[in-house]
Amino acid sequence: MASTESFRYYEGNGKPVGDRGLKAPLYEKTIDVDDPSGYVAEAGLRDAVNVALVLGQPLLVTGEPGTGKTQLAGSISYELELAPPLVFRTKTTSTAKDLFYRYDALRHFHDANVIKKEKTLSVEDYITYDALGEAIILALSNSQSPRRSVVLVDEVDKAPRDFPNDILNEIEEFSFTVSETGTTFKADERLRPIVLLTSNSEKNLPDAFLRRCVFYHIPPPSHEQLLEIVKNRLKLSEQFVPFVDPLVKHFEDIRNLALKKKPATAELLAWLAVLNKMHSNNDSLGKGEALAFTYSILAKNKEDSELMLALASKLKLQ
Repeated sequence: MASTESFRYYEGNGKPVGDRGLKAPLYEKTIDVDDPSGYVAEAGLRDAVNVALVLGQPLLVTGEPGTGKTQLAGSISYELELAPPLVFRTKTTSTAKDLFYRYDALRHFHDANVIKKEKTLSVEDYITYDALGEAIILALSNSQSPRRSVVLVDEVDKAPRDFPNDILNEIEEFSFTVSETGTTFKADERLRPIVLLTSNSEKNLPDAFLRRCVFYHIPPPSHEQLLEIVKNRLKLSEQFVPFVDPLVKHFEDIRNLALKKKPATAELLAWLAVLNKMHSNNDSLGKGEALAFTYSILAKNKEDSELMLALASKLKLQ
């Protein structure tokens, strides 16, 4: 395990790392939150996924940022032995059509004026299919190798209010029409895409849309669940492992403070990864002062940082 001194590559005093017998560090990945083999789903979430699979309905998942909503799609694909999820990142400007395909009218117009007139331009050459559209096309019964896909529609609540209502029929029938060509695509009923929608509950979704979804809210993990997540996600040194339980308890104490932005599981993993890397003298982990400067991982504003520092002054892990 690296020493605290070697971890502090940057001193902020104008002294190069070479003068301290160090080399400028290369980035070394300490945590892979997207590795589906390490995903831990609680019983309620597992049940909700299975209900959605049986009914062939989309699964709408809410929860605090950092609770694993997005990574769930990869976990489903991994366990069902399907290809990695097809992802649609919802934006405030997204339209219903964007979920299925995009037509580059500007490039088509440009090429029509530049390319020789004797060459006929196909509208299809200017259409690209997005996540759900691609999944439906892959599931066509008349394709060479039809297959089922997982589709992640991330942060659907970011979209304009009309977005969910405009995809009601398409997401129920798993069929869509390209208006520029008149071509309709419909997925094989047996290969209906598995659709996961995530929401941070920044705004309410229409009732008609919610009726077509299986819903589950991911609560903050319990102490035991956090320990299991840490075990599955992080490779920790043997010397550090005994400190994981009290550090997780300290993390829970931090979350119980009157914070404006409570740290989530993703921040816990990052925090423990840093502590594991920086401490060769494990005795220092028992002192709040040694942890205080790592709170920059957990605190996202000045007020929360001050509350955490006050808690650190009373901390005794041993």
